[in-house]
Amino acid sequence: MSLHSIEPEIERAEHPLDVVERLADRQSWLFDRNGDDEIAMQVTGRWATYDAAFTWLADVEALHVACGFDLKVPALRWNEVRALIALINEQMWVGHFDLWPSQDVVLFRHALLLSGGAEPSSRQCESVLNTALEACERYYQAFHFVLWAGKSAREALDAAMFETQGEA
Repeated sequence: MSLHSIEPEIERAEHPLDVVERLADRQSWLFDRNGDDEIAMQVTGRWATYDAAFTWLADVEALHVACGFDLKVPALRWNEVRALIALINEQMWVGHFDLWPSQDVVLFRHALLLSGGAEPSSRQCESVLNTALEACERYYQAFHFVLWAGKSAREALDAAMFETQGEA
């Protein structure tokens, strides 16, 4: 039994990235529509300015988001960063982190499947982006603990997940 579809390409009311572009415009985020199938934007968070990119993958009818921050991973720390990513991904319900050695960068990735001609809503696109940004914000410090403080993956994750009670 074959799972591949022989359906012709579905006509959509609008390009899925048009919805993302309106969202970025409403939020006054810097963005660049790098072509019909990609939009890149910068979003300022608590710990960093995040680079997010949405890409329309027509062949699988998915709106892919990748979100990263300025974090170059030296080859010496790749194994520990990979271990940290594995520990983090065990906790993720949606999306995942990847290490892209070709660019020495850590990215959070996720996709919104729009099979059968489903149209993305502004709320869905906002939710996908918020999921990416929240993941980056939550684990940002753990990556820095591994890279700059020389911590092990477990030590870095434990330190980053430590939550204080109350206010001083």
